This record gives sequence, C-alpha cells and structure tokens, in this order.
Amino acid sequence: MRRLEFVRICAVLIGAVLAQQPSHAANEPLSGVRLEAAIADYKAKLEDYTQARQAYEQEAKAYWASVADKRRARNEKRRGQQPIVLTDYVLTQPPVYRGPPEPINPVPPPPGPPPPRGVVPVVADFLQAALEQFDFQPQMPQKEIEYKRAYAKAAAAAGLTKEQAVRIYGFESGGNGRYDVQAGLEYPRPNPQAISTALGYNQLLSTNSVELLAEQGERFIAAIAAKVAAANGPRKRQLERKLAVLRRMIAVSRSVPDEWGEHEKLGKTPQGLGIHALNLDIDIGPLLQTQKLLDSVEFARRKGLARPLTAAELEMMNLTGDGNGFDMVSMPDDLRGEVPTANFFQPNGYAANRVAVVNDTVAKLLKATDIKMDKEAELPGAKELASVFP
Repeated sequence: MRRLEFVRICAVLIGAVLAQQPSHAANEPLSGVRLEAAIADYKAKLEDYTQARQAYEQEAKAYWASVADKRRARNEKRRGQQPIVLTDYVLTQPPVYRGPPEPINPVPPPPGPPPPRGVVPVVADFLQAALEQFDFQPQMPQKEIEYKRAYAKAAAAAGLTKEQAVRIYGFESGGNGRYDVQAGLEYPRPNPQAISTALGYNQLLSTNSVELLAEQGERFIAAIAAKVAAANGPRKRQLERKLAVLRRMIAVSRSVPDEWGEHEKLGKTPQGLGIHALNLDIDIGPLLQTQKLLDSVEFARRKGLARPLTAAELEMMNLTGDGNGFDMVSMPDDLRGEVPTANFFQPNGYAANRVAVVNDTVAKLLKATDIKMDKEAELPGAKELASVFP
C-alpha cells in the first residue's frame, strides 16, 4: 500500500472514531489506553517496514555493485581494444521498494523550531562573492542578444555545430533562458528557490566553473589576452583588469587537488561562488559555457569516436559525465534498446533523475531527449540563438 493511501485510510478511520467522541476530544492528543494501543500498533508496523526496507536495500546494494563491476570490466575491455557486447551491461532494471510504507509515530516530536533548510545561493550571491573576494563585477550584457552573439561566436570557434549549440541551449535553459537563468528559477513556473547553482545556457554548476578554470585556464587567458591586444582606450584597460582577475581566480581554482570532490568543496565557498560569477561576464561567460561542451567532444575524440556527436549524445555526456556519457554514446545502435539507463548513473543520481528512470533504456532516453530538443528549439530564444550563429 502506498504511503499516501495508508495515511488517507488512517485519516478516515480516525475521523470515524473522533466523530463518536465529545466535540472537545478532536483536538486532544492520544492518551491512556488509546495511546498505548497506538504505540503498540506503530511498533508492529515499524518492524514490518524495517524488515522490508532492509531486504530492499540489500537487493539494491547488490544491484548497484553489479553495475559498478560491469562498468569497470567495460573500461578494462576498452583499454584492451576488445569489443563491448550486450552481456557487458546489467540488463535488468534497478529494484523498486514495494514493501509497506514507513509508519507515522503517534507520539509527536518535542516542540521546537524545524531544522534549518539549506538555501541554494543565487545570482545575487555570486555577484556579491565576486565583489568581496576578487573586487570583480562581471560585465553583463545590456540586451540578451549581445550575450547570444558572444556565445554563438565562442561555440563556433570551439568547433561546435549550430545544431549542437542551439539544441543543447534549448534543452538546458528551456528554449527561452537568459544568460543568467538558474536551475529552479526558470520561466514560466519558477520554484520558490533555486534547486542548484546550475547557471546559464549550459547550466554549469559552481563546481564546473572551478574545474574549468583549474583545467583549462590557459585557454581562457589566451582568449582574453588576444582581446586585450586588439583593444585600445578604456576597453583595453577594462580587459587588462579582467585578465588580472581571471589569473587570480585560476590560481584559487588550482589551490586544491584536481579532483571533482575538491572542486565541489571549493565551489561552495565564497571564493568558489565568486568564480562562478564569471559565467555572467560577456567576455568570459560564453567561453566557460562552451568549454564544458568542447571538453566532452574532445574526450570522445581521444577515446576514438571520430564521427560528430548528435546534440542528444553530447547532452548525455553533459548529463552523466564524460566517462559514462562516452560509454553510452559509443554503444552500437542495436544494443541501445536493450541496455538500461541505470548502467550510466550512480545510485543517488539515478534516483534523482526522473527522466532516466522513466525512459529506462538508452534508446528511450535519447529519443526523449531529442523530442524535448525538437520542442525547445522552436521557441523564440533558441531561434534567436540560431539566427546569430556564424
């Protein structure tokens, strides 16, 4: 029985009992014999739930261990230039918990304030951190089309195709997203607060911004230095100062080991949030946004995938990480309908990704991505980006 249905039935039963009591009893907590009976019932249900949950968790642990084992074995085969076949993947779907719901404790918790909820920083926080930590204010566009032109120019220079750039922009930012669009705050139905630091046309996390500076800093320095050389007057001085700030930020990004976990920690600090504000700068932001996609393209090439990636395939690498994404997009077409998407995720990431859960094979997930891209690419923002692509 689902938890909501269980709670609804309990509410009906409790209502029926209370209807037979004096009217003042409706607001009184359980006490005496009734409370003892409710506690005994709760303990029995809790034992059933605990046993069922433990059995499920053991099954799930074994499943995800098998996924990890198969992934390691595939990587080993690739290193040995051996072909990957269907049996190199886990071919069953992840187990689903189908036991009783967690029961509700009839004894209310002690009074007190609710535990604090984590608040995701937003654009105003990135800007404040950049000012406080680096004395830096991003040069933001006066009009959205200015950022689109800069982004299209950077994407084309990086070798990305118009189809890749426009369709991924549509998929990631909803087809109409501004340069400062943040996950959870998208138009037209924003959440009360942001759900992550994912920012911009390609929805870079603060971790991505730190990692890109740490690993590709010289590319960004060269690009801005070239602009400095071509400029004069106030614009030249502005770019020179921007280049100096960029060098400082790169040094901070390299102050920790070049590992995702370390970049993630730094990305949550005021310095990391200040670095993330670079995405809002019209000179540096487009370079950061396109570099993330270019890294995936170059990763696939180094692994031997010479053909161009479709926009949906490139998005898979953006979504699951280059290693898992390449594992997916290098798969022969005849296997894609058989292999569950769970093979390319970590357990927590899979559980949080409803699209991958619903579209539970590689073929279904790629098709669903293409369908969404088809729709979003027809919206005004995506069409505008296509119109300025070189």
